[in-house]
Amino acid sequence: MANVTDIMNWTFISETQAPQEVHEILVDGEVIEVAYKTIRDVAVVTNKKIIIADKQGITGKKVEVYTIPFKSIVMYSSENAKGILDFNAELELWTRAGRFKLNLRKGIDIRKLDRLIGQHIL
Repeated sequence: MANVTDIMNWTFISETQAPQEVHEILVDGEVIEVAYKTIRDVAVVTNKKIIIADKQGITGKKVEVYTIPFKSIVMYSSENAKGILDFNAELELWTRAGRFKLNLRKGIDIRKLDRLIGQHIL
């Protein structure tokens, strides 16, 4: 299990389709808003939470799933230079459990993610 007293980092590479197995863990009334390919798996943003799958080991058969409920986010920040040399944007979430950092590769619309988080935590 991860130590959330340290900042946790994930990199979102591009938008993708949510895998079918994510639908199995959604609660009543929960809707997938967007999904992102990560280094080894996928992250899904719903209207209630952010779900990040973290494949572990050489084969990646063991998967740890992190769920960040929007109701636990107390503050967030986004950083984006929008310049020619800016290769990624960053979104940092402060929660009751700790800090989480999402690195967004070039081409991902950080403002879309900003709006989704703002819409669901405010």
